[in-house]
Amino acid sequence: MPHSINVGRRKNAVARVYLTPGSGKVVVNGREFQNYFPDSFDRQVVVSPLTEVDMMDRFDIHANVHGGGHAGQAGAVRHGIARALVEIDETLKSALRRGGHMTRDPRMVERKKYGQKKARKRFQFSKR
Repeated sequence: MPHSINVGRRKNAVARVYLTPGSGKVVVNGREFQNYFPDSFDRQVVVSPLTEVDMMDRFDIHANVHGGGHAGQAGAVRHGIARALVEIDETLKSALRRGGHMTRDPRMVERKKYGQKKARKRFQFSKR
């Protein structure tokens, strides 16, 4: 039975994170997170809430992620882990907030507008 379940989001990525007492194993979409996130920076982002509160080897993490790219998915898992940790122990909230783990990154891709090439780029203007 999961100890804590929480949802994390960033850009268009959504992660469901399950925290269970364990030895620090991280599984993302059924794969070891070293294989799922080959970039070391993304791996560092994922485990940053655990290292912030020094609980790296106290919980096993299982995450289901969909949407977005690798950076957005790593940020979504990070957000979910932080929220799950706070659900387990409310005293961790201030440390996680100080590290910026509790804030959902609101930046999204701006929509494309009609009459324009992209969201902000215009078609070439010709006076004559």
